[in-house]
Amino acid sequence: MARKIFYSFHFDNDVMRVQQVRNMGVVEGNTPVSPNNWEEVKKKGNAAVEKWIDDNMFGKSCVIVLIGTDTHKRPWVNYEIKKAWKDGKGLLGIHIHNLTCPNNGKSSKGTNPFDAINFTLDGKAVVPKVYDPKSSDAYNDIATNLSGWVEAAIKQRNG
Repeated sequence: MARKIFYSFHFDNDVMRVQQVRNMGVVEGNTPVSPNNWEEVKKKGNAAVEKWIDDNMFGKSCVIVLIGTDTHKRPWVNYEIKKAWKDGKGLLGIHIHNLTCPNNGKSSKGTNPFDAINFTLDGKAVVPKVYDPKSSDAYNDIATNLSGWVEAAIKQRNG
């Protein structure tokens, strides 16, 4: 049975790379939001964005942060990371800079957004795992390993 996943990412820079991961069909991801719908949610203010995130993260067993060049700078990504950990969900990151965007090619490797957050489990510091797929075949590396990475993240979070 495929795990239910919430994907966290920087829409503007990485949507084409994110679609590649979502379309692998290895795990069940949340339904993508169109740019127009996301703009409508954002226009309603922070409370509306939080509600949208909360509603879409509900029932998911793991949050995958797809890390592009500027993902670590995105406040809503940081909100999603903190919420996932607080809610006891599995949490992992995947660098996606080596996936080829049809419009922009490959990009620069982004900073790990987990580095700016303190995670604890049973009073001990924990660091969610971040994967950096092989540059020569990032797509197949992710497709082959994604379900195992998700299971490892859920196991780490559940102790």
